[in-house]
Amino acid sequence: MQQHCFLISVLLMIADGFTVLGPSGPLVAPLGSSVVLPCYVDEPLLMKDLEVEWRRTDSETLVHLFQDGESRPESQQQDYQDRAHFFTENIKDGNFSLRLDSLTAEDEGEYTCTVHHQQESGETEVQIKDVERLLVSGSDRSISVSVGEDVTLNCSVDSHITPEDFEQVSWRKTDEDEEILVLLYQDNEALPDSSHERYRDRVEFFTAEIPKGNFSVRLKSVRTEDKGVYMCQVFAGGASANATVELDRLGFSVSHTMLLILCVSASGSALLLTSIIYCRSQNTDIVFSLHMLLVVCPNFLMFLAFVFWGVSEGSVNESVSCCALYFLRPLMFLWAAPYINDFTGNTHAWILEYSYVAEYVLFSTVVYSVCPSPSEKLQRTRDSLAGCLGHLPVPGARVMCGTLYLTVDL
Repeated sequence: MQQHCFLISVLLMIADGFTVLGPSGPLVAPLGSSVVLPCYVDEPLLMKDLEVEWRRTDSETLVHLFQDGESRPESQQQDYQDRAHFFTENIKDGNFSLRLDSLTAEDEGEYTCTVHHQQESGETEVQIKDVERLLVSGSDRSISVSVGEDVTLNCSVDSHITPEDFEQVSWRKTDEDEEILVLLYQDNEALPDSSHERYRDRVEFFTAEIPKGNFSVRLKSVRTEDKGVYMCQVFAGGASANATVELDRLGFSVSHTMLLILCVSASGSALLLTSIIYCRSQNTDIVFSLHMLLVVCPNFLMFLAFVFWGVSEGSVNESVSCCALYFLRPLMFLWAAPYINDFTGNTHAWILEYSYVAEYVLFSTVVYSVCPSPSEKLQRTRDSLAGCLGHLPVPGARVMCGTLYLTVDL
């Protein structure tokens, strides 16, 4: 039985006449480079009646054709025109390899080299397994958004490396005097604690989209200071690539409109009341009431304005301090006003003795409670550095933490 099998194999080899050979394994090449798809026979063939065709195995797309002693570029599928070439001078030696230029990600896949000669034929398959690439794309146009709304900053990564093997992905604001770290992704996790305090708790990745190469981020409650250029930078496989997104043309939100109306109203009410007081200077009772309105109304309107400022800009420390100031300022005005003697009894005594002290004490308490102390700032810095140091990708890696570049050598 074994002798019969051996005899049949020999007869088949003789019947084939020639053997088409290819590479020993899949091919890997960088994006945009040229790659040679090997295809040759074990013995030279006569040019007469020789035909060689290269096709995509999956779609039967014709990549290139050699026929009647010459290559036929007019028969190529359009995607391969001017990119796929035979080594024409080597075909007489049995070398039918194909050079594929300007490699793209779509070129990945299997190719079949089929050789026809007279009544015989043979073929071999070549696989382009990986096109080494790291392409990062953002937004082609600047993004417009109203202050106070949420916005998505797009960053899409196309790479032969899977996202879980990326060394680092960082978002930074690059149009400042110093780059500001917005958000960091490292060791397969987002590190929100490494974000600059301006963006902390306001920015996040779409975690479910990361395995698809989508590293877009959502920026919440946009502020006017967020306007500018943001860069998404990706480090993978020893290479890096980046894309930028511009956040521009920030529109006014409802809170900003209310803020503007209140500020104008505060100024207008002060001018109006001052004019009325001047015109009614002879009527003491009316002038006194107008003075009370002049003390209270503009400051109350500015108090409301800073409430809307805190809502729209998220500047809690500044808005709380200014709200406290405008809330207490009428006491100061009453204490310093020339008509203080118009008050009588306990009201007069309380204003004289406690209004200034009350404003000073309460305002100082507010300022010290909302503004972080130097020790708190130092602790925040330590926490941020500890987070970055605990997630350095490899020895010798260089990572920006806040405004500091850190390098570790082990």
